[in-house]
Amino acid sequence: MAAVSLSLSPVPVHPKAAPVIHIFANPARFQRLAEKWLPWSIGLTLVTLFIGFTLALVVSPPDYQQGEAVRIMYVHVPAAWMAMFVYVNMAIAAAVGLVWKHPLADLFAKAAAPIGAGFTAICLITGSLWGEPMWGTWWVWDARLTSVLILFFLYLGYIALVNAFDDAHRGAAAGNILLLVGAVNIPIIKFSVDWWNTLHQPASISRLGAPTIDASMLAPLLVMGLGFTLYFVTAVLIRLRGEILARKIRSARFYES
Repeated sequence: MAAVSLSLSPVPVHPKAAPVIHIFANPARFQRLAEKWLPWSIGLTLVTLFIGFTLALVVSPPDYQQGEAVRIMYVHVPAAWMAMFVYVNMAIAAAVGLVWKHPLADLFAKAAAPIGAGFTAICLITGSLWGEPMWGTWWVWDARLTSVLILFFLYLGYIALVNAFDDAHRGAAAGNILLLVGAVNIPIIKFSVDWWNTLHQPASISRLGAPTIDASMLAPLLVMGLGFTLYFVTAVLIRLRGEILARKIRSARFYES
């Protein structure tokens, strides 16, 4: 088993790298920390999502124009936030993996990809469900919707690419390049409603002035956003632990063969 541990041993990190990189450079240390964090993360996720769904479905009032259909917003908007948030984190991990050869950066990106793809799919589906009664159509090829669809394909492309190589390190390197190239799509998604004329409404929360959404709707929306973020943290911890164990098993089989 000594040979197995070498495949996941820490690698030298650039001396100017952030201290957090050193903290998580040891997979065994990460496993111990994750084991301590997971119960808290799971508990906070369940509590936050319960409060969020209660506020969104029971406490929050219907919209004076959209009626009860506005409640789709409480899933659609946080899913859109998380679709971009997860991809940005994966792109950062790709840069860390390519520059500093961090042993867990590639595994983090691989673990996070299906979660990000899931958030993007939820965003697209709920957007269509919300758009049909509001716009009279399930789909339009405007800048925001099209760029989010491209994001979904980037997730799927990354998942397919990293699994297309027999050598996991080559697959991770190819996937990292795709992530960094695809990152240009994130600002397009963010600012598409400002750069082009689209059916999609402009930003109503992240404005320089006060948000244009009422506090009775803003509060549950923010709680749901926090719940989705905690869910991502929980899910990626579980998946990352699984990726570490899977790599150990592959390494053991390689050295036994």
